[in-house]
Amino acid sequence: MKFAYRTDVGKRRENNQDSVGVFNNAVGAQIAIVADGMGGHLGGDVASEMVVTHLGNAFEANQSQTIDDLIRWLVFELDSENQRILETALHHTNLSGMGTTFVAVLMIADTYIVANIGDSRCYRLRAGELTQLTEDHSFVNELVKHGDISPEDAKHHPQKNLITRSLGISKDVDADVTIYHSFPEDYLLLCSDGLTNMVSDAQIQKILTTSGSLQDKCDTLVTLANDNGGSDNITALLLYEDSEVSS
Repeated sequence: MKFAYRTDVGKRRENNQDSVGVFNNAVGAQIAIVADGMGGHLGGDVASEMVVTHLGNAFEANQSQTIDDLIRWLVFELDSENQRILETALHHTNLSGMGTTFVAVLMIADTYIVANIGDSRCYRLRAGELTQLTEDHSFVNELVKHGDISPEDAKHHPQKNLITRSLGISKDVDADVTIYHSFPEDYLLLCSDGLTNMVSDAQIQKILTTSGSLQDKCDTLVTLANDNGGSDNITALLLYEDSEVSS
């Protein structure tokens, strides 16, 4: 897949705790990752950068050639990285309480995995229709699922940024992992909540369906998030499938 990304500090934060990267291995597989860090002045930066860098480097050395092997690899690496974050925070008091969300797309041939922990999201645009492929691991999403509040209420809830799962907070890692088949002209968008809290799904869909390069679309998404307030760090990573593959 072709890709482009942009990450931005936004208008209200002093530093950027988002991290992003795309990596390839020797057998033609690819992983794209967005992580949104949290905790302290430095903690979020460190946690998100650890996840992206360590998983990316490990992926480049991995030679798994089946989707099942790649899922097993990803589950093992996420558990290992979670332990690294916990141990790093334990030995550095200024990093105490650090953690990070995680969303990734891992592709091989005509198949890809979407994995997430927290509220960073993956969307797919197919034939002009935008679909959210991930479920937010957040307090307000639990309220919506149980019918306590409406999706519209969730957008403005005072605890909308309270997440229920992350890397680096507990010893247990519970990632959602789902398998999909790619299709020509699909777009996949990985993003932090700094984008989705400022830009509606309808606006995202409109931008992705307009003309322009992948980089143009990423830049437009980030610019719009800043224009709408830029209350958090903003990251948008776009993948595009233009080869002839089976559905």
